[in-house]
Amino acid sequence: MEAVSAPGASVDVGDMERVCKASSTPSEHREKDYPVAAEEEVESASVTENSNSVEEEADMALDSVRSSSSTPSEATASTGRDSSSPATMMNGMKVVKLSIPGLELSVEDESFVCPNDSSSDEEDLVYPDNTQDNSDSDYCLPSSESDEDYNDEDYQPPLASVRRPSSAPKPTHRKAAQQSAPGLSHRRPGPAATPPTTPRKTGRSSLGTSPATKRGKSRLASTESEEEDRWHDREEECIKPDPLRFTPARIPGPTFDTTSAWSPISLFQLFFSTTVVREIIKNTNANAVKRKQAGVKFKWEVLTMKDFYIFLSVIVFTGLVTVHQRSDYWRKKWPYTFQFPSRHMTRDRFEAILWSLHLSDPKEDEENDKKKNTAEYDRLFKIKPLYTQMVNACKAHFQPHQNLSIDERMVASKARISFKQYMKDKPIKWGYKLFVLADSSIGYTWNFFVYSGKGESTTGRGLSYSSVMDLMPFRLLGSGYMLYTDNYYTSPALYNDLSKKNIGCCGTIRTNQLGFLKTQTNALPKKAERGDMRWIKSGKLLFVKWMDSREVTMCSTVHQAYSGQMVTRKVKEAGVWDTKSIPVPDSIVDYNRSMGGVDLSDALIGFYTVHHKTMKWYKTFFYHFMDIAIVNSFLLHKELFKLRQDPTQTKPYTHKTFREQLAKEMLEFGGGSADTELSKPPSTTCMPMFLEHDCRKYCKRCSDAGMSRVKTMTYCRKCTVPLCLTSKKNCFQLWHDGK
Repeated sequence: MEAVSAPGASVDVGDMERVCKASSTPSEHREKDYPVAAEEEVESASVTENSNSVEEEADMALDSVRSSSSTPSEATASTGRDSSSPATMMNGMKVVKLSIPGLELSVEDESFVCPNDSSSDEEDLVYPDNTQDNSDSDYCLPSSESDEDYNDEDYQPPLASVRRPSSAPKPTHRKAAQQSAPGLSHRRPGPAATPPTTPRKTGRSSLGTSPATKRGKSRLASTESEEEDRWHDREEECIKPDPLRFTPARIPGPTFDTTSAWSPISLFQLFFSTTVVREIIKNTNANAVKRKQAGVKFKWEVLTMKDFYIFLSVIVFTGLVTVHQRSDYWRKKWPYTFQFPSRHMTRDRFEAILWSLHLSDPKEDEENDKKKNTAEYDRLFKIKPLYTQMVNACKAHFQPHQNLSIDERMVASKARISFKQYMKDKPIKWGYKLFVLADSSIGYTWNFFVYSGKGESTTGRGLSYSSVMDLMPFRLLGSGYMLYTDNYYTSPALYNDLSKKNIGCCGTIRTNQLGFLKTQTNALPKKAERGDMRWIKSGKLLFVKWMDSREVTMCSTVHQAYSGQMVTRKVKEAGVWDTKSIPVPDSIVDYNRSMGGVDLSDALIGFYTVHHKTMKWYKTFFYHFMDIAIVNSFLLHKELFKLRQDPTQTKPYTHKTFREQLAKEMLEFGGGSADTELSKPPSTTCMPMFLEHDCRKYCKRCSDAGMSRVKTMTYCRKCTVPLCLTSKKNCFQLWHDGK
């Protein structure tokens, strides 16, 4: 297309005619005359009230161009300028400029133009449609430029350019030169000032927000996020969460009748009920018959309730008095001259009961053994009767106080069985692992379960999560409890879920735990001083890092970071150790006070444990269940003393005294009389006596003479030595005569 020149203008005739025609035609007519196809696009821009005068000047310039010669030479002669001067070559196309006072229009072949009105009556700017405005990105539409400013009935649509399909390559768009009169500022149209006829594909946002503004807002949001997602110092205030509303399902403490008199054996029978004791007796008799049928040679008498409680009394006694071998309890030589248990149960009878002891039905055991390597096989079937009774009794007879703790417990064993565990950080490294929920204030074992190896998780979130949820029956507990856990259990997912159930949580946490904030902004330095701390919050979760002898990381849903508490530590300064008070987070103070509930229970069990080495794994659990029952009974005894204030008893039993009294009452319950037997004065004369239960023992004199297989039913009551006394042989006389 050829270019012509006019005074102050240089324009392509065809394009200029089309632009001016579009500027004088209403938008709805232009839509009809120039339908926009996929290759065409109509752009609209706003103009000021002076747009009519600008359009008249454009029409006059166009008429002058039309009146000139149609050839380049004639156009040059009429204008008095060289035709090569105003035309510019760019990408193989001619570009002309139209210069009109208040309007500068740059026209390229098949380019978009959009005239914008200036802030004055003397200046209007034309911007290419797809170029970015370099004005202030934070510009806001003044309140005076509202939609009402453009409701004039004489409003005319602004100039627009129409792109038609062409085979020529798409040229590079230019930015029009911006001219502004001195002291005048540019005014940009608001959202309502541009009534577009078709949706725009590129260019500035239809809401008047430039990309620079969006980037500015995103940078601001990013800055605010970084400000919140950082570790805070001790001096920065941390808002303390609202305290939990403690609403337990029952009144904390013993749940049975506290007005009645409860002896040690009556408390013990809350856990070893009459029903479960009878079932153990029945299964033990059945197992003894099975062993006899299998060819095992031993003397067996049917086990009764009396014999079983004497058997339990002996077991409690073995926890109070320790010897290297179990047979030493029945020895008569110094220093093993124990009057109990030999006066109430012989060693052979005790061993026979212990060998045949069985908690489950032997016939049902055989049915369960057939299911090995299947999903129906129960590894803990042999302890189920007593196991189930113990768990239910622990929860039924006591309501824990507000602070709870969960931890693992190891029951020592080196048996070759699949669910034996090894824990290097525990005092007992090899054995069976139990997950225990205990009352933090007194160490009462409230709930527990035996870990039997890998299996399907009840929650699908791993053992550390499911074990906590399994140990906390919320309907039986209530709400408002405070749970303390170590870093094996602590996770943001667990704490958030418990928080929704109104259960507060606090514990140490591993920094590689999923959900732990990874930001290092203002984090605790590696060589921080003792007492330095950092904290950060994420929803209800508070994470605290504190430097003691090493870095400690805590997570809590109920604490504030720091309230001014101090703790004393020994610090070495200038080669001298000195006691110094350092600040400590609130969560660590409460954690040290309340986390040891399970450890306290383990300590009480370990003081006078009845655990002994055995060849059967289920007997190990029988011993441990006895320990749990005795310790919980002792703790209930102390709680009852606080509630009743019995005037006949000035103070509660100690742990040792409670076990002694329990063993005595078990013996009396079995039909014996511990007081009369133990209070008998020692015999002063030698007299032959018969052994109880038609028992036979090896003759002492015959054994010394080399005949070790001679048994007798008589013994000397003073010397307590079995000696033969028959019509053919009188070792009793020969022994006392020194022969």
